[in-house]
Amino acid sequence: MIEPHAPARPGTQPPWEGPARLPVRPGTGRFLVLAGVFVCAACGLVYELELVALASYLIGDSVTQASVVLSVMVFAMGIGSLAAKRLRWHAAAGFGAVEAALALIGGCSAMALYAVFAWTGNWGGLWAQGPRCLLVAFSLAIGLLIGAEVPLLMELIQRIRRQDAGGAVADLFAADYVGALVGGLAFPFLLLPFLGQLTGTLLTGTVNVVAGGSLVLGLFRRDLTRRGRWLLVITNLTVLGLLASAAVLVDDFERAARHAIYGKDVRVALQTDVQEVVLTGGDHGRPLDLFLDGRLRVSGRDEHRYHEALVGPAMNGPHARVLVLGGGDGLAAAEVMRHGGVRRVDIVELDAGVVRLARHDPALSALNDHVYDDPRVHVTTGDAFDRLRAVSPGTYDAVVADLPDPGITASTKLYSQEFYGLARRALTDRGRLVVHAGPVTSRRHVFWTVVSTIRAAGLHPVPYRVGGRASGYAAGPDRTTGTSRAPGDWGFVLAARGATPAEPGLESEERAAERTRVPGLAASTLVHPRY
Repeated sequence: MIEPHAPARPGTQPPWEGPARLPVRPGTGRFLVLAGVFVCAACGLVYELELVALASYLIGDSVTQASVVLSVMVFAMGIGSLAAKRLRWHAAAGFGAVEAALALIGGCSAMALYAVFAWTGNWGGLWAQGPRCLLVAFSLAIGLLIGAEVPLLMELIQRIRRQDAGGAVADLFAADYVGALVGGLAFPFLLLPFLGQLTGTLLTGTVNVVAGGSLVLGLFRRDLTRRGRWLLVITNLTVLGLLASAAVLVDDFERAARHAIYGKDVRVALQTDVQEVVLTGGDHGRPLDLFLDGRLRVSGRDEHRYHEALVGPAMNGPHARVLVLGGGDGLAAAEVMRHGGVRRVDIVELDAGVVRLARHDPALSALNDHVYDDPRVHVTTGDAFDRLRAVSPGTYDAVVADLPDPGITASTKLYSQEFYGLARRALTDRGRLVVHAGPVTSRRHVFWTVVSTIRAAGLHPVPYRVGGRASGYAAGPDRTTGTSRAPGDWGFVLAARGATPAEPGLESEERAAERTRVPGLAASTLVHPRY
């Protein structure tokens, strides 16, 4: 409970006898404490962002994961601040212990979360919830330790020179907030692109323990007993040794975890500016599989069935000029090029790394019939939404939306009413739009929300369901469902600006989709996503 504090009686002394005996002048000591606050705040925010980013990648739905991490962590920070009151008479020793624990837990959190996902993610049952439970546990533990920092640092800064509470809080929080800014910018622009999540978090833990240990042992060592000093030194060296050992083994760990997730056939694994791209198989008669951020996007076992079902209905109308949104692997464009009368195909792909693989990887380029060598094919790297905004009205006869499943947060705006309104504007009067809308049987609500959203944008939709999907692969927004619950079908929506397109070859597929209809669903918009 929050304890009420009565005003101190005149002459009440602090729990220590006089100012701290520092090896430097008081002004320099205050500066060093505030510098410690700055560094610790930066490290704390990196831990938060790392948990959000890794949870979004491993589990999916970044909005939910960010909400869970931040709300649990902020709650835990309050509890940690209250708990730290019991340590304020031993602020130096308490702060040193807190920073050592925070460095170890925060620095190893990414590896632990990744390990649980990799080795237990397919066990099913309660094990499938392992990554979620561990995410909450780390958020709680890190939040408790971060919350304990400020009260202890307040005691330490007052040990140097007594100051009015308002002034001390202002100085402390100024350093804290500036440190959070630096940590928040360092994570996406330095740590993530140059070191990756695992090594970047281990380095953050190293900086954390060095900063905390140096502050206590350098400035406030006289507040500790001789035994306390040695204990803190040994603890910090142990934490540094564990973090350094993990950093040395991180590449081997990542390879082992990748094999646990994707199997032994991993042939290409790279981290682009956008996502993790993994190719498995594709040689010695093994089918090629392309994974983007751990989700299966292309399977050599069934890709021909998928792309025929996606592209064919759109090509039954005018198709001289075709726009492919997504599909940087080149497979949708290759299917388009199998139809006569195509004069130009524009591909808009967010990830240039996928396009490079589609051009130069022998197995993937063979699968897409070397489509990028065709002079009629033009590729643009960028966001599909932004590209549609720049398209002149009536530019394309067909638009093929070969995008990740709806419900993945990064794709939500690409399944919005605004997006389909832009696609409608880009079509000619007789133009057609075809959309990959995710599996039907396992995600009926999502599929029929896509249909409602397309209709709300002024297009006339024809939903259809196609089976024949390779089993055993999870491709949707939730990567923790396990392969046993992987979908066995695809859902598509064909739409036109004019009358509802009649497709004589799709009657059975339309009936299969119609049997799953969920009526009365509202459209999804940018400000009110419903997936």
